[in-house]
Amino acid sequence: QVQLVESGGGLVQAGGSLRLSCAASGRTFSSYAMGWFRQAPGKEREFVGAISWSGGVTYYADSVKGRFTFSRNNVNNTVYLQMNSLKPEDTAVYYCAAAPNVRLLLRGTYDYWGQGTQVTVSS
Repeated sequence: QVQLVESGGGLVQAGGSLRLSCAASGRTFSSYAMGWFRQAPGKEREFVGAISWSGGVTYYADSVKGRFTFSRNNVNNTVYLQMNSLKPEDTAVYYCAAAPNVRLLLRGTYDYWGQGTQVTVSS
């Protein structure tokens, strides 16, 4: 069993930065690939990216490539999403998710899901 808790969201001006954290409980965290999704009001959930269990492989949606960076610390069971050069269209609730491998996350499949953290980017 893995529980995920996101934090770090907030209000930021366009061009600014935020770092989201996803803290996981459970001894098996290091065996899971982790992903980030987001959902804006009235829009479908969007895959943001994923990171393998080792941190050695990352995938990014085209919309965030070059601006967002994933990392993870398997000692403190936390995965991070560093968001730079934020745009108003990045405004959404951001969720982290856990799955046995990155391919499942790319398909939108996951075993565990967090409660989300709001990111609002003002123009």
